Amino acid sequence: MATISLLVMSAPVASQNAQTALRFAQTVVNSEHSLAGIFFYLDGVHNANCLQLNPSDEAAIYLNWCQLAELNHCPLLVCVTAATKRGILSEMDARDNELSQFTLKHPFQSVGLGELSELIHTSDRLVQF
Repeated sequence: MATISLLVMSAPVASQNAQTALRFAQTVVNSEHSLAGIFFYLDGVHNANCLQLNPSDEAAIYLNWCQLAELNHCPLLVCVTAATKRGILSEMDARDNELSQFTLKHPFQSVGLGELSELIHTSDRLVQF
């Protein structure tokens, strides 16, 4: 039994990579392996934007990530620097910038790169999308 972590670097609409990462994560949690966490970095932080709107004929990837985290107690970790540069702010970031709207909500967590290092250290495998 392996412990697996994911590094998602693709936006949900840029390619199929984010959708493939989600399907891979769902497969891991339904296997004998364990999912240590998912780290969203660079354009991958767009997966954590709660204001995403999907046409009715497309998968709602934001809701699917939330469901995966809630059902499997899997942390969804978002690089605070990459997110802030792309206008995706947590409640704490919004307060610091005197903005009233924040777009990064639970179960997504705003974290630093140290959390990625910890995931790598505690996992048997890191899979990048």
